[in-house]
Amino acid sequence: MTESRRLLVIHNPTAGRRRRRRLDAVLHLLAEAGCTITLVPTTKRGDAEDFAATAIADEVDLLVAAGGDGTLNEVANGLGRRRELGLPALPLAIVPLGTANVLAAEIGLPGDPAAIARCILSGAPRRVYPGIANGRRFLCMAGSGLDAFVVQDVNHRLKRLLGKGAYALETLRRLWLGPPAPYRLLIDGRPETAAQIILAKGHFYGGTFVIAPKARLEEPLLWACLFRRGGRWAALRYILAVMLGVPHRLGDIEIVPVRRVSIEGRAADPVQGDGDIVTRLPVDIRIDEDGMELVFPA
Repeated sequence: MTESRRLLVIHNPTAGRRRRRRLDAVLHLLAEAGCTITLVPTTKRGDAEDFAATAIADEVDLLVAAGGDGTLNEVANGLGRRRELGLPALPLAIVPLGTANVLAAEIGLPGDPAAIARCILSGAPRRVYPGIANGRRFLCMAGSGLDAFVVQDVNHRLKRLLGKGAYALETLRRLWLGPPAPYRLLIDGRPETAAQIILAKGHFYGGTFVIAPKARLEEPLLWACLFRRGGRWAALRYILAVMLGVPHRLGDIEIVPVRRVSIEGRAADPVQGDGDIVTRLPVDIRIDEDGMELVFPA
């Protein structure tokens, strides 16, 4: 990649408002390097996906998603729509502005503006393989169970004020209410049950907690993390294991590579993907065999 690039920057102004100065610093450095920058802010859910899907390839060399993991998810789905419409593919770079920034951690992208600008200017595009849940792409993880209910019910005003603390409070509330009933799974054709399941594309979860140590974005595999036991105490034990980075050491957590998983349970239970609700049960989850290009730091 050369430094003189035509960039379409898709920016979610509600994600990380206090980090707007980070974006401004990145844009300043990119302009100094000779880039032509078109900045398009989102105003509602779905805008980021539409902007990515309709970007004119002859006018853009690189898409840049500036926001949280939910914004990056939307842009990835917009890139998937381009493929369905027969439009030319575009590589994706990111400016992390969200609460957890899991994808940035996954590719080793620091948060300082100079490092982000260097990545956009001279980073290496690599093919990554998202997951697909009922037709919706996810880049880092998808899941059913406690974490999906937390994502669904978290207070967004508290999220803006407390960041990750809002998720901790909602997790405690969900534990008090009691975990959902076990799920029926079909994993590469093999029937299973679990109290909770997370399908990991990368090894990080909720920031930099390690949940699937062998998972990598560049490999066309999902890693199914099966939390076998139900109940409040088991759920609390699993949360502590994830926070300590040792879920793979517990005998009642199984972490296995898979290509396709079907999940059934109470109809319309939420399924989270990259920290947003992307679909409802029942869900069919598979790997995107074609993949997409994501810019990694050089």
